[in-house]
Amino acid sequence: MVLVAGASIALLACGSKPEVVQRVHATPVNEASVNTDVNTSVDARSQVHEVVVNDVLHTEKYTYLDVTEDGKQFWVAVPRKEVEKGETYYYVGGLMKKNFKSREYDRVFETVYLVSDVRKDPIYTGSTTVAQALSNVGDEPDHVHDQDIVQSEEGISLEELFNNKEKYAGKEVEIRGKCVKINKQIMGRNWVHIQDGTGGEKPYDLTVTTSADVPVGTVVTFTGMIGLNVDFGAGYKYDIILEDAHVH
Repeated sequence: MVLVAGASIALLACGSKPEVVQRVHATPVNEASVNTDVNTSVDARSQVHEVVVNDVLHTEKYTYLDVTEDGKQFWVAVPRKEVEKGETYYYVGGLMKKNFKSREYDRVFETVYLVSDVRKDPIYTGSTTVAQALSNVGDEPDHVHDQDIVQSEEGISLEELFNNKEKYAGKEVEIRGKCVKINKQIMGRNWVHIQDGTGGEKPYDLTVTTSADVPVGTVVTFTGMIGLNVDFGAGYKYDIILEDAHVH
């Protein structure tokens, strides 16, 4: 049941207020870092969810909703919007996030369902689930076969990265490549595929998450953190990915 962003909210206890849970991980996910990890799974159900809003909590970027569906009370999060308490709303699909820390409320939520939007209209035909958005839609990108993309002295090639994944795991790296594909604003980020011509007939292709909007065909230099075996659920698992990258 849920969204696209990066939060985690707790399933409620028997009381009327959400239960504040203790930190489980040394570095919980938070509002400033919407990267999902191996504890993240996608609720791939495609049916429309009908919920009644019990309470609303606003942050700078998100709106958390304490909702009830079929007698079950839980939290969902949407990009910040005005939502009325006591009203019925509808949403489709989404992302489940665990152990999310809200800095603005100084609390860790055990579970939150992230959804792209909630609406009062039950005819929710225009929705896109996270899994659908992350899938390969449309034509495959043109591969980069030439070796004209030269890395800086600080940079590494995709060949070096893919052949030495463990060496770079959890480290910040600089990589220069050509944008061959981009999926925009999924879970609050753009998902860019870059290639640098290494890898032969099937060039190495690296997925990059970033706030930058990079036109397809642009050669760009990214700096970000390398993650290994990052699982977004529903079969969307990345053996290697460059996360929270910035352009320079």
